[in-house]
Amino acid sequence: MTKPTLLRAGLALALALPVAAFAADVPQSFTATYHVLQGGSPLGDATLTLKPAAHGQFEYVNHTQGTSGLAAALGASVSETSTFTWSGKVPQAISYRYELASALKPKSRALTVQGNTVQVQDNKKSYSYAAVPGMVERNTLPLALGVALRGGAQQVNLPVAVKQQVENQQFKVAGKEKVTVPAGSFDAVRVERADEAKGFSAWYVPTKYPVPVKLAQSDGGDLTLELVKFEGK
Repeated sequence: MTKPTLLRAGLALALALPVAAFAADVPQSFTATYHVLQGGSPLGDATLTLKPAAHGQFEYVNHTQGTSGLAAALGASVSETSTFTWSGKVPQAISYRYELASALKPKSRALTVQGNTVQVQDNKKSYSYAAVPGMVERNTLPLALGVALRGGAQQVNLPVAVKQQVENQQFKVAGKEKVTVPAGSFDAVRVERADEAKGFSAWYVPTKYPVPVKLAQSDGGDLTLELVKFEGK
């Protein structure tokens, strides 16, 4: 099962603040569930969970399970686990792990920030490059973008740790639209990629949720996520 590459977005860097200073402004814990569609047909279900961890850190888990078609037949599932600290209103990366399990070829990637260096293990290949303050990774990008939109941002720029480098990625608010998903009908803000990468749209209701109510991306197989339920704060 192909996992959609969630938001390769961006956000202006913020200064690190004590947890107590911004606890009311950023999410502390929630669970969001989605239906995953491919070409408009059911493919699987995704669950996103944010919770506090030790030493002022947070754990953010995205688990997608194939429930239909070939993805179900292969027992395919994807798990992405991130740890981060809130640096201002940015979920600054500490570590990230990707695991694809299936009856065919499994895949894995681990990313760890060690001081000023990012270490990446991608299956059997290793990479190393310089870290950047306020850097996020692909799993926490939807969260970073949602928090930025809640603060009134219209354009979002942020360094994103990928496999071999840090990418400066850019998104913009492209308009407002009515969106209907299993969780309900919403007056949503549509966000699109503003740099060279295209084929991506996400719809947010930033006053209500820190993650998108809908996400559509053609890169990776015409995949769409639609919010089913959100619990938390």
